Amino acid sequence: MTKLHSTSRDAVLVAIDMSKHRQEVLLERPEGGRRRRMTVMATKADYDRLADDLAAIGRPVIVGFEATGNYHRTLAHRLLSAGFELRLISSVALARTREALHNGWDKNDSKDAQVILHMLRIGATQRYVDPLAAGINDLQEMSKTHEAISKAKTQTWHRILTHYLPLYFPEIERFAGNSRSDWFLALIERFPTPGSITSIGREAFTEQTWPLIGRKVSKARVVNDIYETACSSIALPIDEHSAAVTMFRMVIAQARTLIRQRNEIERIAHDALATNRDYQLLRMIPGIGPINALTILAEAGDLRRFSHHRQFLKFCGLDLATCQSGMFRGRTKLSKYGNARLRRTFWMATQVAIRQPNNSFRDKLSRYVAGHADDPDRRRKAMTALTAKMARVAHAVIKTGTEYRPFVERADTRWKDPSLWSHEGAAATL
Repeated sequence: MTKLHSTSRDAVLVAIDMSKHRQEVLLERPEGGRRRRMTVMATKADYDRLADDLAAIGRPVIVGFEATGNYHRTLAHRLLSAGFELRLISSVALARTREALHNGWDKNDSKDAQVILHMLRIGATQRYVDPLAAGINDLQEMSKTHEAISKAKTQTWHRILTHYLPLYFPEIERFAGNSRSDWFLALIERFPTPGSITSIGREAFTEQTWPLIGRKVSKARVVNDIYETACSSIALPIDEHSAAVTMFRMVIAQARTLIRQRNEIERIAHDALATNRDYQLLRMIPGIGPINALTILAEAGDLRRFSHHRQFLKFCGLDLATCQSGMFRGRTKLSKYGNARLRRTFWMATQVAIRQPNNSFRDKLSRYVAGHADDPDRRRKAMTALTAKMARVAHAVIKTGTEYRPFVERADTRWKDPSLWSHEGAAATL
């Protein structure tokens, strides 16, 4: 969220255009004069030299830079450790300002440094939060690794359902369940084709399959259904020991490995956050499970730094924006200029919350879509409003330190029954 920050008139402004191997540095003193240019390579010696040169100035130093992948993290942490004030420049704001100042779309490193310096001078910057200094680096790595593994697992799962099973065992898909069904993957890894089942007979198949099937299903019925399905399958007559089936088993093994890795990350994350009060408060909100709570804390850091929930909504990109000029007024919609991972997390949490009983999210959805159950556009708008509500509630419970308390709203008015929520818990249910 770019906003105007007051810049000390006595401060030396330092603009850094970040890249992977080298950084262009532009330094301007408050009394004016010729700007100093420096080229800093991505080495410890150059980083130390830059920090020493800035410290030798003997005056307040404000450093501004644009986030560039993760390449800025090491230099930013070095400068932050040296005691300098760091400001983050929005990539969108930088591009728009560059086009406005230079009346063109061309860019280069030196020009970007000039624009960063201009934005530092007028105070159009963001607060920079260093994950390592803020103590959320481990949370971010767990959250991002979990997301990467989940995406890889989903891709592998879809590959199994859309490519391998239609060829080697089409009918077995109806037993698949969801992507967390490791017992199903263990089953088709051991019996990848109908022939591998029918060749050993019903009794041997039952004996070998019994330990693989999960506890939450009727084992005898499922085993019998699978055997009968294998006997009438239309699968291609592929030998179990062929190279094609070997490839199939490799993909299955990959999917099972990804499931184990994802479960291990979830266990580590829960153990690390089990005593964290913010984590406990988030878990009390309907729809927010361990991974959603982890992602919120990893991406937003300390939510108390947002003095008002509107600031947090803007950080998430859940604030409303309207294009208006003269007599024209466009549609009001989400700006989506904030953190996309936070926005997606609150959306997914809302999808879960509306399926749970006795909470304000489900109640509010029913009132939003009352009389318009078949209108998908109205339901989509209602879900967007509930997503923003989810973000507001998450901010409120952490900022006030109060637990989430579900309440029931009257259908005819916006009045809320005061007996269902206390003054100190009011913010947690807004």
